[in-house]
Amino acid sequence: MSLALYGFLMVATFMTLIMTKRMTPLVALIVVPTIFALIAGFSTGLGDMMIDGIKNLAPTGVMLLFAILFFSIMTDTGLFDPLVNRLLRVVHGDPMKILIGSVVLCALVSLDGDGSTTYIITIAALLPLYKRFNMNRLYLCCLLMVTSAIMNLTPWGGPTARAASALKLDPAAVFLPLIPGMIAGIAFLIGLAAWFGRKERLRLGHVPTNEPTAFTGMAVSQFPEARRPKLRWINATLTVLLLAGLVSGLLPLSVLMMLAFAIAMIVNYPQVAEQKERIAAHAGNVLAVVSLIFAAGIFTGILSGTGMVEAMSREVVGVIPPVLGPYMAPITALLSLPFTFFISNDAFYFGMLPILAEAGAHYGIEPMAIARASLMGQPVHMMSPLVPSTYLLVSLAGIDLADHQRFTFIPATLVCVVMTVVGMLVLAFPLVG
Repeated sequence: MSLALYGFLMVATFMTLIMTKRMTPLVALIVVPTIFALIAGFSTGLGDMMIDGIKNLAPTGVMLLFAILFFSIMTDTGLFDPLVNRLLRVVHGDPMKILIGSVVLCALVSLDGDGSTTYIITIAALLPLYKRFNMNRLYLCCLLMVTSAIMNLTPWGGPTARAASALKLDPAAVFLPLIPGMIAGIAFLIGLAAWFGRKERLRLGHVPTNEPTAFTGMAVSQFPEARRPKLRWINATLTVLLLAGLVSGLLPLSVLMMLAFAIAMIVNYPQVAEQKERIAAHAGNVLAVVSLIFAAGIFTGILSGTGMVEAMSREVVGVIPPVLGPYMAPITALLSLPFTFFISNDAFYFGMLPILAEAGAHYGIEPMAIARASLMGQPVHMMSPLVPSTYLLVSLAGIDLADHQRFTFIPATLVCVVMTVVGMLVLAFPLVG
């Protein structure tokens, strides 16, 4: 049996097991490639392949660990509470402002990279406004979901971390050229929110009111004992310096995150018991993400070390008409829409992306460009029934999933197109290799 066939069978088995929920992605990433490597006769040197894969992904795992902890701690301290409350006061009474504010609020809260937390906080803050003015909650779910998908492209978000891990790339290097496309996507959503708002103004009218409400005292922090309002400016300065260091490339992102986390802990929670409590509060989220990255090291290490990925790419290149080969970056962006909807992110990024990257390399397209292009379909991916947080969103908002999918499909697709076009314009990935 050829190496390419072993590789395709391994990817298909991995994708089938996690899509049918017969195995968790964490376990499948470890077990499936190990079994196929043994069957293919690679028992000798298997351990070295695994270790090489883990070593390549270690910086990504470290970065994610401390990034999640840092932004979770900033949320705990109440750093974002004044922004949220000010926003809710500003939008009060005007449907257009409420809809635009929904995008802005979600973009702020999404910085911690956790979709479920984002939906819980934003729905708690905004749903009373939508109910009070009898606004269409399909607008709310559409704007929150697509905004969350865009903001989830940060290096500590799931898709970028997976793409970087699958191709052994630096997440920060993958992310930075995507910023113009993300800004364009958010700007498009604000324009869409304004359009929705105009329709709601015609339907409902503008209902100005200065009455105090129960929801203008919203606190993003879910742990009252962890709030540090007196240290807000220090925390804000630390966050701005961290983001500036990320953009400037002052230090490797993993090191920046470690330093920022350590400083945040010392400043906000000087007592050892308090530090342990904050880490324990977010340990579950950290473990779920970081363990997946290190397990992916086994998968990518075996896929590369055995030569399967090269053999598979040759087969893919043979199928793609030569005239389309130089367009592998936009083709990857296009493929990411349906594939990340019908299969999970784990299956697409760890299973298909290495093959697409190798195929692109035959036409002179860098793996970095393919990784960035592969992220363009995330707004559509978030509608997938395979995404658990989507069920949370619609259940909290009290709408039907099918109604949400039908309503959101076109806006989400348009955002994907906007980000892809801007991505090519700013050369995050090329139109032609």
